[in-house]
Amino acid sequence: MITKKSAKTTTRAKAAPTRSAKKAAAPKIENILAIDIGGTGLKAAIVDAQGHMLTERVRVATPHPCPPALLVDTLHTLVAPLVEQYSPTRVSIGFPGFVRNNHVLTAPHLGLEDWNDVPLAQMLGERLGIESVRMINDAEMQGFAAIEGHGLEFVLTLGTGAGTALFRDGELMPHLELAHHPVSKKHAYDEYIGDAARRKAGNKRWNQRVEKVIGILESLVHYDKLWIGGGNAERLTFDLPPNVATVPNDRGIEGGARLWHPLSIRETR
Repeated sequence: MITKKSAKTTTRAKAAPTRSAKKAAAPKIENILAIDIGGTGLKAAIVDAQGHMLTERVRVATPHPCPPALLVDTLHTLVAPLVEQYSPTRVSIGFPGFVRNNHVLTAPHLGLEDWNDVPLAQMLGERLGIESVRMINDAEMQGFAAIEGHGLEFVLTLGTGAGTALFRDGELMPHLELAHHPVSKKHAYDEYIGDAARRKAGNKRWNQRVEKVIGILESLVHYDKLWIGGGNAERLTFDLPPNVATVPNDRGIEGGARLWHPLSIRETR
């Protein structure tokens, strides 16, 4: 005769293998193809689940103008050798524009108006023969590799334009496309501290503008930490506040691994 106590024990014993089986069935994240799309360059590498680069970064110049089909063709040519040699099962893409649900809504640095609700992740995945493809804004992908995961962390990338990303306790918040927000009477952030503005105004004046923008972001966001990335971060010459730091430009690729960590990003974004 089985008592109530022994019946409960039996039930627990039967349930345990089910939980173990579910855990064992979780797919292992291995080689990830991480792609960083920029206004001047397209970069890619294979990274592991922790974001460590397993290959050298490959790079080509971004075509201009660059409609969606041409971008897919150029990326395919760039990454085909990596795909053939390392057989990645996942692809992470950082894109310089407004991205939602793996679709590109804006692409101000690619020179055309053809970028309106473009399913770029699906297009590239079909071309590469890889089903699992995720895409977010490039500043967000760089931020994933830079953040410490505590408090409110903001990311500002200084490249062809100005990218932004916001994280709270390591979780990506809804995207704010501040690049298109006015920072003066005549200029949005892109036009104020982007690379074209730097070349026109000179490094000294450009640095003054970036310092001003840091003050604006501090009053707007009240972040605990500001991370500054992008190719022009190395051109900063003024003393940064204690809660502001620069990050290497390679982080735009290394952050691709975090797109496949369940607590980092919602699949439906």
